[in-house]
Amino acid sequence: MQTRIVEDLRAGHPEALDLLLETYGREIQAVAFLIVRDRFDAEDIAVETLLTAWKRASQLRDPDGLRPWLLRIAANKSLTHRRRSARIVPLDAVSERRDPLGQPDVTRVALLQGIDELPPAMRAALVLRYYADLSMQETAAALGKSPNTIKAQLQVALDRLRLSLSDAEPIDAQGLRHA
Repeated sequence: MQTRIVEDLRAGHPEALDLLLETYGREIQAVAFLIVRDRFDAEDIAVETLLTAWKRASQLRDPDGLRPWLLRIAANKSLTHRRRSARIVPLDAVSERRDPLGQPDVTRVALLQGIDELPPAMRAALVLRYYADLSMQETAAALGKSPNTIKAQLQVALDRLRLSLSDAEPIDAQGLRHA
């Protein structure tokens, strides 16, 4: 399937954009969202990513590398967006997921806050490696860094996330914190 999509992209067939969107659109948008933390910006970045892929299909050497190539484009566009906007996007006040009592999922909120506090490049490495499930080499190639740099960034990011999660205090049904 990837070979067909790449061939259609290289031939300039507009249908290739539909196939890209159907096959990779949600994942590209999710990666962008986890980096920029804004749904509308993530949608824009996903569209820009697909258009860039369509325009630059001749640069893709290996059709089997389509997914990592698309995610690299999305990550780079997301990081560029973050640098240009230079604004902090606050975490939504309430997580979409709730516990059985209707309370926000404290662990999820703490995890998202921890991710929000990471520098954008570190956040991109974390998202590509653990959310998009790229290999260490694919993540390094996507971000234009050495695998050792990515390993170091991931170690620091995971340490920071562990610390932020250990600081999260459970909240009971009445909204009271427990130590």
